[in-house]
Amino acid sequence: MKTKTYVVTGATSGIGKALIERLAQDNIVFASYRSESKVDELKSFSENIYPFYVDYAKPETVKPAAEYILSKCSKIDTLVNIAGCVVAGPVEKISIDEIRRQFDVNVFGHLEMAQRLAEMLENGKIINVSSMASYGIFPFISPYCASKRCLDMFFNSFLIENKHNIKVVSIKPGVIATPLWGKSIDENTKHLVNCDGFEKEMELIITNAQKNEKNGLSVSKVVDTIIKADSFRNPKLSYTVGKDAFFASLISKLPQNIVNSLVKLGLKAKMRRVK
Repeated sequence: MKTKTYVVTGATSGIGKALIERLAQDNIVFASYRSESKVDELKSFSENIYPFYVDYAKPETVKPAAEYILSKCSKIDTLVNIAGCVVAGPVEKISIDEIRRQFDVNVFGHLEMAQRLAEMLENGKIINVSSMASYGIFPFISPYCASKRCLDMFFNSFLIENKHNIKVVSIKPGVIATPLWGKSIDENTKHLVNCDGFEKEMELIITNAQKNEKNGLSVSKVVDTIIKADSFRNPKLSYTVGKDAFFASLISKLPQNIVNSLVKLGLKAKMRRVK
């Protein structure tokens, strides 16, 4: 089997961590981290792992990260974009700075990294871990939904336009049991608890995030799909993971007013269960 070179962002937990453990068995993997405390752990998985620092909430870190990767290899087979965050709250209350952070992490960081590595990805692939949220409106996480839709749209254009024969794949999981949900609570608490008039809705958001972290699909389902897509010479443009993601893809094909009505009905039903 040919040894390949991968770049994986968001590699220290959840989907990213599970993916690099699989890939590094037979391949070279550049794995991103945000905290120095994670470096030794990354190295402990395999001598084939090369940790690199990047924090997409700090745009100035992208260029040195890309330069480090380019200095260490002459060819990249696959870039897997996993790093992400969730900004939550009602649109009328979310600060614009928080929305900018959402797009820096979920969109602009991935775009800049892809731009800087494009020539090294000749005849390779970019695999983005998007979300079923990209299919439509999920109340109170609109920045997340919009960022994932935006990610898909930008990279679809990248696929059409690039002259390096780079294939682009969007992986759209449903609810996956990852630390992303717990992190989202920690990162959004100060905004969620100060939403006058939306107290019950914010309680629902926090409760759902806690349930998702425990009861979502295993990260292995997403890892299997990423590896499957990477193995194909001509993979599909988009893969859903989980029944909820497949259902969301079907609902998204309905007229928007019908989608809105269904979302409102679902929200009302959930709100009745909030004490």
